[in-house]
Amino acid sequence: MKKTLIIILLALLLISTVFIGCSKKSEKEERVTAYTTLDEELARNVFKAFTAETGIQVDWVRLSTGETVARLEAEKENPQASIWFGGVGIGHIEAKQKGLTMQYDSPAAQMPPQFRDKDHYWSGIYTGALCFESNIQKLEKYGLKAPTSWADITSPAYEGQVQMANPGSSGTAYNVLATLVQIYGEEEAFEYMKGLDNNITQYTRSGSAPGKNASIGETTIAIGYSHDGVKLVDAGYPLEITFPSEGTGYEVASISLIKGGPADELEAAKKLYDWGLGKTAGALYAKTFVVPFVDVPLAKGAKPVSSLNVIDQDDAWAAANKTRLVEKWNEIIEGGEAKTEAKK
Repeated sequence: MKKTLIIILLALLLISTVFIGCSKKSEKEERVTAYTTLDEELARNVFKAFTAETGIQVDWVRLSTGETVARLEAEKENPQASIWFGGVGIGHIEAKQKGLTMQYDSPAAQMPPQFRDKDHYWSGIYTGALCFESNIQKLEKYGLKAPTSWADITSPAYEGQVQMANPGSSGTAYNVLATLVQIYGEEEAFEYMKGLDNNITQYTRSGSAPGKNASIGETTIAIGYSHDGVKLVDAGYPLEITFPSEGTGYEVASISLIKGGPADELEAAKKLYDWGLGKTAGALYAKTFVVPFVDVPLAKGAKPVSSLNVIDQDDAWAAANKTRLVEKWNEIIEGGEAKTEAKK
């Protein structure tokens, strides 16, 4: 009897060990490693919501767009992450061109074609349009109106009243440069930039800095992204947001799967990719004043891209020509470096 009982106990112990082993294996399979370029608070909220819905844990590292591309390149032979979540679309195009990401035709990618890769390497999650952010009090002080066109902003009336970032250090400012080239053609655009330089007091390093400076009256007008401006208005700062009538450019935050990422994470990474294009994630993005590509309530003051005159933006062209155009800007805009804030 005792011998039988011992055998039964050993059998139960064996079954228990196998079960625990399977559970640990299952738990390991239900994790995904992500590089993210979302703001840290948004990343935390997004990944927490994903885990709550799916049970899949997300181990994430926050990096800028440039840092992510550099890390993916450095890890190309042994990728440490499975998905890049967020980050400017031009960076995702660069990663595609360098063979760092992989194709994935997500069933959730239902946004208009210009906001996703035709070869299915990346999909947009939200967008933000370029705009003018004008300090209302400063406009009144100098008897000015908020600019409503690219032509307006070069008027002598705005001399010494404008800030934007340096295209060499800021993706936002490079988008301004690429937008103007696509509107006017290259030679005319650089002539335009020389005229704009006459009105610039400072080129900042960061794309969001001019809007912040306008919000506290350090400059009258800033060129930046509308979601940054809407966020400042929501916080109570006296800004008026206007959009250039000739057409404006935009950024597209995107998602890509990393080529050669951990094989046991691939299915979980695809689930995160699909989920990131859905309404739950979209509602979280919208709380940060950006405009998602899914139908969710927008923050007060945020405008859908469909209501704006946006250009037929060619991000692949912009990515391929970035180095050349930035170098040309440095050569032609003689005061550019002198007016650029010092590195911190």
